[in-house]
Amino acid sequence: MGQFSIEEERLKELIKEALVEFFEKRRDLFYEVVAEVFEDTAMTNAIKEGEKTASIKNDEIISILEGDG
Repeated sequence: MGQFSIEEERLKELIKEALVEFFEKRRDLFYEVVAEVFEDTAMTNAIKEGEKTASIKNDEIISILEGDG
């Protein structure tokens, strides 16, 4: 069991090093991934919040968006 644990720790270390190196070379991709996570989290929170509110008819929404209401 001891041998496996050492190999497992080394594997984790290698994966971390590879990810750090990859994201250092591809910062644009890293920022894109982080932005996607934030957007997904915000959308999830908005959906959850929307489920707690009363429904509204489509014409009422259109009227508000067009500035009539």
